[in-house]
Formats: sequence, structure tokens, C-alpha cells
Amino acid sequence: MMSEKPRILVVDDEINIRSAVATILERSGYTVETAADPGEAERILVNAECHVILLDLRMPGSNGLECLSRWRGERPETEVIVMTAFGSVETAVEAMRLGAYDYLQKPIDRDRLPIVVKKAVERHLLTAENKALKERLARRDGHGTLIGRSPAILRVDDLIDLVAPSDATVLIVGESGVGKERVARAIYERGPRSGGPFIAVNCGALPEALQESELFGYEKGAFTGATTTKPGRFELAHGGILFLDEVGEMSLKTQVDFLRVLESREFRRVGGTKVVKVDVRIVAATNRNLKKAVEEGRVREDLYYRLNVVPIRVPPLRERRDDVPLLIEAFLDEFASVYKRERQVLAPETLARLEAYPWPGNVRELRNLLERLIVTVRESVITPSHLPPEMLDEAPMSSRGHRLAGKALRDIEKQAIIETLRDVTPHREKAAKILGISPRALQYKIKEYGIET
Repeated sequence: MMSEKPRILVVDDEINIRSAVATILERSGYTVETAADPGEAERILVNAECHVILLDLRMPGSNGLECLSRWRGERPETEVIVMTAFGSVETAVEAMRLGAYDYLQKPIDRDRLPIVVKKAVERHLLTAENKALKERLARRDGHGTLIGRSPAILRVDDLIDLVAPSDATVLIVGESGVGKERVARAIYERGPRSGGPFIAVNCGALPEALQESELFGYEKGAFTGATTTKPGRFELAHGGILFLDEVGEMSLKTQVDFLRVLESREFRRVGGTKVVKVDVRIVAATNRNLKKAVEEGRVREDLYYRLNVVPIRVPPLRERRDDVPLLIEAFLDEFASVYKRERQVLAPETLARLEAYPWPGNVRELRNLLERLIVTVRESVITPSHLPPEMLDEAPMSSRGHRLAGKALRDIEKQAIIETLRDVTPHREKAAKILGISPRALQYKIKEYGIET
């Protein structure tokens, strides 16, 4: 289990550096252990979990890079920040290649130290959370766990738990690429129909002339080319779930027939006279505004209300930015396994840019990017230089970067204070100087805006 306070281990043979670093980090709210050499550090690590290790690369009788490589192999969830003398950039780069989270040059910058450690702790917690997510997936035996910790996606997950045991018709709405089919599969996997088929149909990909025959099937000789009898998607989904993606693209004629099936669960194949009865649950999805489509006469009103029994809105990725790191970790694992590549990591600045990017293509766009990076990047650390140009045009040096246009001045001021204290310096007098206000004014605004420091 995680300790209440993040635990930091400082390994350096110089007692003055150990003490100074420990004092700064303890004032920042961490529990700090210190060790004069790797042997002492090993004894501490055996007895207690450490979130982050600060490791001096040059100590008498030891090789810092070897310690780094060994500890990262034995404790992959523990982040290591290396400390190196000014000018030893090549050694620091080699340490990053071996898995170090970041490096600090000596003499240690007292303002930068807590910022780097804070971000390393966040990475540690993210890795631990990703591991817990995988364990949840394993315990559920693959039964539809959504990746995410944001309130928006947790609400969706709760709704899935509520509707999965029933046979109620579900309408999943959301932008393209948000994962509507993943939600539909989660409903299927968590419900009593998981032993039956899951049949997916993209209504937008079916020409109008083929919609009826694809959904309801056809008899031999029903039309030119119908040389055999073919069951439709409704029949194939008997005992399971029929997922109708982009349901708003269904033709008006097919909507009439579909509505009848929704009400009676029976139909006739094209060209047939025999009534076919099916036991099917309907889950539909759309990226369009169906109410507007009803007003425009493109979707029948009675069909809309039959589909919209239980609506589930899947939020776009820009509304669940906290989930971006978890999704990245999951996709890195997935594609490293698929392409049998060494598991790569993202440099902190790369992660910051991906968190700040607006993701117009949502989760699908993020997944495609990670697959491309795994395939094309040979280095073990993915840096901003590997990202597409459009992602470098953003200004995401804060991991929660925001555009200012259209925001209230009060919100802009509050965000500037939060980001300065979090990403530049936690020292209030220095932060006030950077912001161009007095320390007293800063203190007043922190209280006024309810900023936690």
C-alpha cells in the first residue's frame, strides 16, 4: 500500500548535499530517507517502498549508472532522478536512456528541485494506477473496464454498471473517436448476454439500397444476385447484442421497419413471408444531434424516443485530460506487445504537450499517434521532436495548458497564479515578483480564489 506521504530516498556521499536536499523536500511535505552509498540505499529499499530516488551518479566505489539500471529493473514503479555535476550532460542523457525520469545539475537549484520531484511522484502514482487498472481488468476477466480516473469517465462507468444487467435500449452519444463502441462492448461484457454474439453494424457505411437486406436478411431469389438465403444482422445477434453505430444515418424507410422490430422483436426477410422472431438487445450510437435531426425530418420522432431509453454521453478527451496519461501508458503497453518492441517512455515535456493538446480526434487520434510513435521512433525516450508539427504549435509547457481567448479575466488570473506556484516556484515572494504583484496581494488572491498550495 502507498504511504500517506510520498517517500523520497536521497543517495549521495556528500552529507551537506544529502541534508540540504532532504530539508527542502521535507518542507514540501515529503517523507525523506537518506543514504551515503548504494549499499545503505539497498537496505532502506528492502524495508520500505520509495516513490522517487534521487541518485548521485558519482560516488566513491560505485557506478551510479549501474545502480540506476538495476533499480529500474527491480522496481519499475519507482522513479529515479539523477544528480550530476555541472557540465556532465552526456552522462545525464545516458541516464535518461536507462530509464531515469529526469536529472538535476549540481549545485542543486532549490526552486527546481521540488518541481521535478513533484512531477516524478505524479509519474510514480500514474504507473501504480495503471498497474491497478490492469489488475482490475484481469479480475474482471476482460469484462469491459474503461481506462480513466476522471469524474466524467467514472460517471460513464457507473452508468454501464447500472444498465448492463437489464435489456433496456441504450443510446450512446458522443463525438467521433471518443470510444462509443468500447462503451457498447462494456455493456455487453458486463451483462447477462456476454455469452451470446455481439454484432456491430455501421449504418453510415451501408448504402440505402442495402440497409434492409443487411439488417433483416433476404430469401433466395429476392432480387438479382440473391442466389442463396442469407440471415441478417438481427438474426446473427440472436441471444446477444446488436450494436447500431451511426444510427442517425439509417434511411427513413428502413427506420419504419426498424421501429417495428424494436417494438415486436420480429420481422420478415426481404422477399420472404415467414416471420422471424429474435431475442436481441439494441444498443445504438451516434455522433450527431438526433433531436436536431428529428426537427429536420431526417430521423423519425417515435424512433428517437424508442432508442433514447437510457442515454449515455461519452465525454470528449478534452473534457477528461486527467485520463490522457493513463491512456498513453495503456497504448504504450499495447503496441510494445503487438510490435514486440522494447517498452518506451515519454519525456516529461512530451507528456505535457500531449496533455495540453485539444485532441479533435479524441481517443482514436491519441491511440493512432501512440501506434505511429512505437513504430517509427527507435530511441527509448520519446521527445517532443518526435511529435507531429501541429502538436508543437500548442503552448503546453504547463501540463494543463489552456488557451486564453474567450476566458474571463478572473479565471485567467487564477490560472496564472496556480501555474506559477506549481510549475515555476512554490516560493510566494518569488512568485509574486514573477506575476508583478506584491506578496500581500498574492496572498489575498490565493485566499480569494481558494487556491490550495
